[in-house]
Amino acid sequence: MKPILDLHMHSNNSLDGDYGIETLVDLCDKAGLKYVSLADHNSVAGVQEMMRVGKSKGITVIPAIEIDCAYNDTNLHILGYNIDIEDPRFNQLGVDLLNQERDGSKERIRLVEALGIYVNHDKIEELQIDGIVTGEMIAEAAFDEPENEGLEILKPFMPGGALADNPYVNFYWEYCAQGKPAYIPIEMPTLDSIISLIHETGGTAVFAHPGHNIKDDPQLLNEIMTSGLDGIEAYSSYHSNEQIKFYEDYALEHNKLITCGSDFHGKIKPAIELGKIIFPEDYFNKVVDRLVK
Repeated sequence: MKPILDLHMHSNNSLDGDYGIETLVDLCDKAGLKYVSLADHNSVAGVQEMMRVGKSKGITVIPAIEIDCAYNDTNLHILGYNIDIEDPRFNQLGVDLLNQERDGSKERIRLVEALGIYVNHDKIEELQIDGIVTGEMIAEAAFDEPENEGLEILKPFMPGGALADNPYVNFYWEYCAQGKPAYIPIEMPTLDSIISLIHETGGTAVFAHPGHNIKDDPQLLNEIMTSGLDGIEAYSSYHSNEQIKFYEDYALEHNKLITCGSDFHGKIKPAIELGKIIFPEDYFNKVVDRLVK
């Protein structure tokens, strides 16, 4: 069916999102989207405005959030739909995590520089937000610097390279994500506690882009899903056709909701566009029946 649904996007209420709410809604409107969710990282600060502006454009906005959490030693992202956005615990999650990010920002820069990459600290000062420096910001402050010209470690992110489609976020995943050389450990809430919080506030808990976090590990997937999750974001910008089928088959076998999300951010993921994922009509109807109030 024609893409009219996207349940995973970010505004500038996320550190790595580019657009304010009105601009984001305009982009959704131009893409032909009719059902959307603003799922900012650990924050519901923009949801009410998104609902108001979306309504003016004839777009139904389903309240949402994307929460960082951990299952054993694996970092995950969980989407909460139709949560109570007035519950202060949701925004407090973001405060707690951002405080840790702020404390670790200087060490993250130091670890990247220890790899032999020059980082322009003047650019970092321009890009930082309230003392927080992300891996994507470090990439932006390094890629075009003459000191890094011809640097082998950065070639995959340059035009024509294997990771050049979304260079800033790909740099984060390659060097600053969990298990990578410039990773700064963050104490995250547990998966169980986040599922409980979402359910306590009347929400639906969905595993975001699982192929990115756990690849195609059937045992780990089953452990995570049987913790109480209601659905899987099987249709994701990050998933190959084979991964879509893998997660789709699991959801169908275990009676889980199948959802669709681009994870649109803007400049850090330029290859990701709104309204490009084809979502089967049968799943669309089930999502609308479950999530649209």
